[in-house]
Amino acid sequence: MTVVKKSLLSLLALVMFAVIAFQPEAASAAVKKPSASAIVNQGKKYIGVKYVYGGSTPKGFDCSGFTSYTFKQQGMTLPRSAAEQYKKGTAVSKNNLKPGDLVFFKTSNKAVSHVGIYIGDNKFIHSAGKGVAITNINDPYYWKSRFVGAKRVL
Repeated sequence: MTVVKKSLLSLLALVMFAVIAFQPEAASAAVKKPSASAIVNQGKKYIGVKYVYGGSTPKGFDCSGFTSYTFKQQGMTLPRSAAEQYKKGTAVSKNNLKPGDLVFFKTSNKAVSHVGIYIGDNKFIHSAGKGVAITNINDPYYWKSRFVGAKRVL
């Protein structure tokens, strides 16, 4: 082999290594999603935190501020609004809910206006009028008739 061919092969090998080693997709694929139990346990840490419209910290949460903050504390980013969160993940039927799924409701004139985190046993954790609390998803007085759908983001 000539010196030029050897040099070109060495350069090609170096370029291929750099492309593979420094791909953003490869780096992000290595990031693991949090477990459902980690999300549920994180959310439970904020039980009793007051409801604040537009709130997105433990000083006060609105519904989507609570879900986005909870997931962020476990290393996963969600959009800030309930409507935008509803666009993420895979649709899940109410009968197939698993802990960590996002559950969505229509509580105003918007198609999706409220979000919480399903924790199992027909219960979800969310921030509403009384602050962060656990509520039955089938509460016949309010939540059952307002259920819109669920998304699996984990």
